[in-house]
This record gives sequence, structure tokens and C-alpha cells, in this order.
Amino acid sequence: MDSTSATHDVTNQPPPLAPYDASEDTALLEGLRREGAGWAEEDVRRLGRLAGSAQAQEWAELANRHEPVLRTHDRYGHRVDEVEFHPSWHHLMRVAVTEGQAGAPWADDRPGAHVARTAGGLAWGHTDAGHGCPTSMTYAAVPALRHQPELAKVYEPLLTAREYDPVLRVPTEKRGLLAGMGMTEKQGGSDVRTNSTTATPTAEPGVYTLRGHKWFTSAPMCDVFLVLAQAPQGLSCFLVPRVLPDGSRNTFRIQRLKDKLGNRSNASSEPEFDGTVAWLVGPEGRGVKTIIDMVNCTRLDCVMMSATLMRKTLVEAGHHARHRSAFGARLADQPLMRNVLADLALESEAATTLTLRLAGAADRAVRGDEGEQAFRRIATAAGKYWVTKRGPAFTAEALECLGGNGYVEESGMPRHYREAPLLSIWEGSGNVNALDVLRALMKEPGTADALFAELALAQGADARLDAAVARLRGLLASASESGARRLVEQMALTLQASLLVRHAPAPVADAFCATRLGGDWGHAFGTLPDTAGLAAILGRALPGED
Repeated sequence: MDSTSATHDVTNQPPPLAPYDASEDTALLEGLRREGAGWAEEDVRRLGRLAGSAQAQEWAELANRHEPVLRTHDRYGHRVDEVEFHPSWHHLMRVAVTEGQAGAPWADDRPGAHVARTAGGLAWGHTDAGHGCPTSMTYAAVPALRHQPELAKVYEPLLTAREYDPVLRVPTEKRGLLAGMGMTEKQGGSDVRTNSTTATPTAEPGVYTLRGHKWFTSAPMCDVFLVLAQAPQGLSCFLVPRVLPDGSRNTFRIQRLKDKLGNRSNASSEPEFDGTVAWLVGPEGRGVKTIIDMVNCTRLDCVMMSATLMRKTLVEAGHHARHRSAFGARLADQPLMRNVLADLALESEAATTLTLRLAGAADRAVRGDEGEQAFRRIATAAGKYWVTKRGPAFTAEALECLGGNGYVEESGMPRHYREAPLLSIWEGSGNVNALDVLRALMKEPGTADALFAELALAQGADARLDAAVARLRGLLASASESGARRLVEQMALTLQASLLVRHAPAPVADAFCATRLGGDWGHAFGTLPDTAGLAAILGRALPGED
């Protein structure tokens, strides 16, 4: 070897992580079985292996590097309003739809179908978060559309199909459909009741024309959209197709695509409606009530994707620590790094376990379980608030485990870090979710009973948990708007702890209760007490650790 090439020797760098198995997650597989979808384990494992393959990881990287491009007009000047995507985006979408990540569970009568979808998302989400937006909205559109049975009869079989058909044409002539949503406007954001888009009835019953400008409509390349607009009797929900039954283009002028912090592979847009044809979904003036089932679905997906980002970045951090040495030892053997990784592992397992419990509640609520419906109502909002809030801090710490290597784009960690804040903002920011919990407690008193019934299943198993439940009751008795975040944080932490006490090994449950409930913790990850069973926690979270 000559003297010039010697300076280019590469040592002490980890090998590529891919291929790996994204479903190799004990908490994920145990939760899948526990929540009634063990029958889907083979499919989830297969999807996890595909997600961790070099090919799928490359699709994700390319879909984010080559961002969607808006084409408003064709070469002759005709308005077309189309969004062009890199082929890798279509590869990701095709797998997601085929594997049931869109509307498929609504056409599956097997108990646990919605849990199976969530578990699949926890695995497939190791690729790219952006394409999870159109699949999530398609999943969530189905229960909202059922408020108008004649429309559901036509469109639901296509929204639940496992066929990805990206060509824009008459919806009923396609093999499968994707749904987007247009709820927010620039003057209101989450305050959708201030929407100014108008809906004017036509001579045909149930058919309206819309006029207005939406502010944040994701996935404008979808086939149909659920849109809120002001009808004569108040805010109402409408179904808007991109292409009308006669084959002509509906007026859906895409003014621009958003230049976002993250979620770069996915197109988010500002569409303008002007004489846009729409069909009423649900009663006039009941738009918010019509979309509430949709909100529960998309909030669950926000929790799921936050938990997925946690798991993905933990796996990356653990892989790096195993193969990188400093100060004479592997990082994975350094006591302080082990503390950091174990602390992250606790947070990740708590998020995954709660996600699957929420999915189980959603599945059983759909099948008529009123107790689970009440639990789902409050626990999903609380979980969405807390898990998505933990995401940015978690991904930042996982990135730091790679040091400078994690700060460069090639590592993929900056993409995950930019993605994390979105999940807290989408479908209602932290304040919106915290206030929604208060609203549920006031207007639906059965929700509190359902939550405490769930917590009672772990009563007596851990004194710190029992004390946390008592504190939660005290906060509930004096609940105020200014204290809503404090209440919801305690609610989510207590719920996570109760699930771990019931279902996780003792070292995991004990460390979580000692730190998150008992106060034996610092203000950053990596501050577990010396009594924590780091080896047991790491051995469970990162197979191959000791």
C-alpha cells in the first residue's frame, strides 16, 4: 500500500445497518399477539424484513432526496394541477397499499384487523414517514364516509382495495382509491369553525359547489378529498373528487406546495376551489361530528409513527454503538452509553406498547365494545399528546449517539429528526389535544371511568404506580384549562406505566416506574439510577446486547 492510499483506510466505522429486520422488536410482537392479531405475525415479520432491506431503505432515501414537483400547466397552457413523484415514492406506496396500510382493515372482518395494520405500520414505517400520510388519510376517511351510506356504497370498496393505482381518472373506473383531506384554512388552522370556504347547494340533492382556499391539504395527488365548508346550515363535510363522473377535471387548483421542515417526500398543498363540485357527507351543519371518527384514526397513526421513529432511531443508535469504539472499548460497553440506550429503550417500549393498546381499543370499538370506545376516546388523545411530544427529544438523543456521524445527511438521522415534530402538530397540536381531553372528560364522563378501569387492572402491583393513579385523581378533581398539559401528561405516563407493569419484564417496568413516576431521574435521557437493570433492558430492546 502506498503512502497516499494509507490515509484513506477506513477503520472504526460501523457497517451499513441494512439489511435488517424492522419487526425484530419484542414489544411489537408481544403487543400484536396480546391485542388479538397474532394471526398476522407472519405478515408483519415479512413486511419488517422488506422494510429493513437495502432496496426499501434506498427507496426511502431517494423519495426524500427527489421531492415532489408541482406542474400546474401542461406545455400548451392547459391547467393540469398534477404532482410528479420519483419512482421510489410509487414503490413505497405500492407496498403500503398492497400490505393493507391504507383502508384495507375496514373490509377485513377478522378481530384484530386494525391491530394488524398498526403493527405493520410500526414495521414498515422504518422506511419513510411521508408516504404514511396518504395511507393514513385513506384509512381514516372510511368511517367518516359511512355517514353518507349511498356514497360509502360506491367509494368504500375502492378505498379499502389493496390496489395502488396512481393514474388520475374517474374514481369509479380505478382499481383502488386514495383519499386526502382539506380541513384547515389560513385564518383558523385547528379552529375549523372559522372556515370561510362556502358550499352552495345545486338543484341536484346532495350536490354542492365549493368556493374557497384551503391552507394545508396533504397528498393533493389523491383521488377524493374530505373537505369542510360552510353550507347554509353551518360547517359541513363534503366529498370532493379530482375527476368528475363524466371524465372532466374538477376545479382543484393547486396554488403551491408547502416547503416543509420535514416530511419532504410527501406533497402538502394549498388548493383553491371555485365552482368545485362536492357531495355532502353527513347532515348539513354537522361537519365536525362527521369527521370525529376520522380524527381518532389519524391521531392513532400519529402515535404509531412517533413510536416507529423512536424504534428506528434506537436501532440505528444501538447498531452504531455496537460497532464503534472509543477510549479503548466499544461504545455499547461504556456504562454511560449503556445508560442512554437503556433509557431510550424504556421510552420506545412504552410508546410501542401504548400504540398497540390503542389499536386494540380501536379494533374492539369498531366491533361495538362501548367500554373500549370510551377508553379509546380519551386514551388516544392523551397518547397523541404525550408520545408525539417525546419524539423530537428522543430522536435528538438517538442522533447524538452517533456523534458527528449522526449530524450528516448520509446517516439518515437528520431526516428522522426533522420528521419528529410533525406528529405533534398534525391532527391538532399539543394544546388542541390537551383541551380535547378536558372536553371529553366534561362532556363524556364515561371516558374517565374507562381510563381508571384500565388503570385498576394493575392496582397493587407497584406502589409508585398506585401513588401516580392517586395523583391523577387529584389532578382530575381540580382540572383547569391552564393545567391541561400537566393533567394529560400524568394521564399518559400513568397509562404507559400500568401497561408495562402488566406486560413487560420486571426490570423494564421497575425502571420506568422509578424514573417516570417515582422521580428517580434527571432531565435528559441517560439519567437512569444505578439500580436500573440495564443489561435486561438492553437485551430485550436490542437483541444481541449483553
